[in-house]
Amino acid sequence: MQPFADEQVQSCPYCGEEVEVQVDAVGPSSEQYVEDCPVCCRPWTVSVSRDGEEVFVSLGRDDD
Repeated sequence: MQPFADEQVQSCPYCGEEVEVQVDAVGPSSEQYVEDCPVCCRPWTVSVSRDGEEVFVSLGRDDD
């Protein structure tokens, strides 16, 4: 059975709106990918790190 995705509430680095980002609870210890903001449609870099059962998410501007 696969664990459920973890939802994290973050602020878009462009428009500032709070958005929910879903990430898998298990996976590599760190990863990055690009996802578009559902509000302003601009691309962010999603950085995910995992430490045991804890999942940490941060959003960065794709143009940084």
